[in-house]
Amino acid sequence: MHSVYFTRHGETVWNVENKICGVTDIALTGRGRQQARALGRQLAAGGTDITRILCSPLARARETAELIAAETGLPLACDPRLREQAFGRYEGTPRNGPAFALAKLHFADRFGGGESMLQLAARVYPLLDELAAQDGGPVLLVAHNGIARAVQSYFYEMSNEEFALFGIGNCELVKYTY
Repeated sequence: MHSVYFTRHGETVWNVENKICGVTDIALTGRGRQQARALGRQLAAGGTDITRILCSPLARARETAELIAAETGLPLACDPRLREQAFGRYEGTPRNGPAFALAKLHFADRFGGGESMLQLAARVYPLLDELAAQDGGPVLLVAHNGIARAVQSYFYEMSNEEFALFGIGNCELVKYTY
């Protein structure tokens, strides 16, 4: 069976401050760099057969991927389709704010100049289709929580509420099988 792995970037200051990052280019914290190196060491120890890394071009994901690549020796490329969802007026606001929680349930909402959940899926799903059709072994995707939602919904049926509430921890590794 063909697989793809996914991880979210390491910790950022806005993660610590519970703020929505979106496409705002926020750097990793020292702890975020440690998380990325630890995941790289875990992958280098074996058990996944990952052959390459694809990452978001945003700094927090790109640096995470670079640190993982340094530990594993895996080739790395950026793919703009893995860029985080643009959350418009909600970027920099509390992640658990009631207005944002409600807005995430509206899949066509662009958040006042951002990107809808539908638009997000429209760019992530074709990438996953391409990876399914390729030979060469499993790929590690290094991206963001919004992308994690889209990837999860590609592989598993989810309600709108489950989609809105889904998330993974910084540098948590998830395996998906086609």
